[in-house]
Amino acid sequence: MKLILGIETTAHTFGVGIVTDKGEILANAKDSFTTNKGGMIPAEVGEHHFDVWQKVLDDALHKAKKRLKDIELFVYSRGPGIGNCLRVGAFVARCLALKYEKPLVGVNHCIAHLSIGALRTKAKDPILLYASGANTQVIAFQAGKYRVFGETLDQGVGNFIDSAARELGLGFPGGPLLEKLAVNGHKFIELPYTVKGMDVSFGGLFTNVKQKIDSKKFTKEDIAFSIQETVFAMLVEVAERALAHTGKKELVLGGGVACNARLQEMCRSMCDERGAQSFCPEREFLVDNGAMIAWQGWLECKAGKKDKISDKILPYWRTDDVEVEWL
Repeated sequence: MKLILGIETTAHTFGVGIVTDKGEILANAKDSFTTNKGGMIPAEVGEHHFDVWQKVLDDALHKAKKRLKDIELFVYSRGPGIGNCLRVGAFVARCLALKYEKPLVGVNHCIAHLSIGALRTKAKDPILLYASGANTQVIAFQAGKYRVFGETLDQGVGNFIDSAARELGLGFPGGPLLEKLAVNGHKFIELPYTVKGMDVSFGGLFTNVKQKIDSKKFTKEDIAFSIQETVFAMLVEVAERALAHTGKKELVLGGGVACNARLQEMCRSMCDERGAQSFCPEREFLVDNGAMIAWQGWLECKAGKKDKISDKILPYWRTDDVEVEWL
């Protein structure tokens, strides 16, 4: 049995996961940057990761009941993500690989979400609705590579929700707080619904939401409720179009926004209506985590990939630029 250690640092989470080559999750430790007001400042998040990496690493090793010398492969999130954050994870992974003379692999964060979702749900050939802070994409494997069938034209849905939550006076991350607020909202407020073909846009929607908040004419609960109903309907629409276009019958959710119970419910309803299956892995594998990085690294290593210590991080690494050699 081989042991793989993965380090996730694309955004606010420093995560360390330890998995086996059979897909068993032995540990999935993390520490996330949070604030009571405002959002993420890249330099501050990078400092957070540097401060907590040793604690999180020790926690993961303790949970797995393993030692660093037992690890056969070190993996890190190479991109896409915030440069200040990616550098910390890459630095730690490189140091460990050098010290223990083990191979090193850097992986694409977005594809890692799809791979862990498929592993945990047993989906065979799914569409991934990837909804996170910086990323909003509909992804599937077709014709030899991962294709992006739809995506945001401006900001990620999670960043939009965090920005709206900030305007409502909530802290960071705003998604869970907005979801809690929306439960008590009952009046739907019409908001801009922007779907352009297979793509979505949130910029104009945010401006409209801010105007409605500033007007003081609507309750925070109704605004939160209306935000969720609108943006999730947009995501479900493009996901359904991807299912129709590809002829696939499985939808897998990934990303922190996918933790939202209302989004999960809407995806199940859509899939039921078209005779497809909607899969959702456990919450710890929806949010950014080290286990998904470790598993993706093992898939690629098994196919012969090994990176150099000198390989640079790729903050703007697109999903459809990844060479898929493990499928």
